[in-house]
Parts: sequence; C-alpha cells; structure tokens
Amino acid sequence: MPMKTDEYARPATPPDASSLTEVLAAASECTACHLYKRATQTVFGEGPRGAPIMLVGEQPGDYEDVAGKPFVGPAGKIMDRALEEARIDRSKVYVTNAVKHFKWEPRGKRRIHQKPNAREIAACRPWLEAELRLVKPKLVVVLGATAAQAIFGPSFRVTRERGKVLSSKFAPRVLATVHPSSLLRQPDEESRQREYKRFVADLRAAVKAAGDE
Repeated sequence: MPMKTDEYARPATPPDASSLTEVLAAASECTACHLYKRATQTVFGEGPRGAPIMLVGEQPGDYEDVAGKPFVGPAGKIMDRALEEARIDRSKVYVTNAVKHFKWEPRGKRRIHQKPNAREIAACRPWLEAELRLVKPKLVVVLGATAAQAIFGPSFRVTRERGKVLSSKFAPRVLATVHPSSLLRQPDEESRQREYKRFVADLRAAVKAAGDE
C-alpha cells in the first residue's frame, strides 16, 4: 500500500543559521502550510541585526505580497508616519510579520485579506523565533491580535494589555498595540485622529521601554 503524502511536505524548520540572509533563503522555500500555494512569495522581515525594537504585524497584505517587503501598503504608510512622530527611524528597527505569506480570498478582481488561523500561525512561528534569535531586540512591539496571540497565546487580548511592557517565552520585553490597518477602518475622521494619537503614544512608550535597562 503506497504511503500517503502529507499535503505540507516541507516543515518550517529554519536552519541553525548565523545570518538573516540564510534564514530568509530557507523561508522562501517553506511549504509548511497551504498559504504558499496562493501567495506570490514569502515576505520576510526587514531591518538590521541588533535592532533595539522589532515590530511584528499579522501578515503581508496585497501590496507586500507583490513587493516582497513588509509594511509597504496603506497600513505601512500610516505606520511610517507614526514612527516618525514617535521619533523612531524605521531603518533602525526590524519589521516583520507573524505569518510570512499573504492569506486572501478573491472578490471580483480584488484579493481580500483573510485572518490567519492557529495552524498557519504555528507553521510560521519557527521563522519568527529565528528572527528573534538573530536580531535580539531589546523590545518587541506586537501590532494587533494575531501578532500578539502568536507571542502570548490565543487568550491574549490587546484591548486589556495595550501599552504595557510584558514578557513572554519568546521575548523578555513585549509591548502590544493595535495594527495600523485598524486606523483605516475607523468610522470617521475624529475616530481616526483619536486612535492615531493613541498609536503614536504606544510607539513612544516603546522607545522608552527599549531604552530602559
């Protein structure tokens, strides 16, 4: 009787590498979950090794999937503006996502974002762990529920713990805030401005926390 082949043939086991380039090369071949089948490419993290702050989002979106870079779409533009207001140089922080492939569903000619599930997050976790091991940030900022739950587990709620400096088994210092895409979904301009200011305040708190010994 022939052996049944697992749909997910190549598990996400990054090499015990000493460089982000090596881990990126391995991640580009990952087939640990089905998301690679519909994504254009793996979207790995970006930034310097030794960055004091690592920003972790949910997953690449449509723009990121095409460009192969994290946070280059509308949410990324909001994040860049907020980073600038918080006096954080994006070129000096490491930016990544909990899930490295774009999960989407077709709607006409558009590709609409879908929330990653627990299995997909778990399949990608070794890559995030490799990034944490190599970058060694002083502080990890998790952006939104998916990123936060990838670090803290499914019971974590950003609404309860937002802005606090916490610790987890993956990183000694973690601060949770909203994903910048949530600002795009606010119902009116007043709400957008209010939530944007809160987001900038969280980033300023991250600067302080990363600077504390």
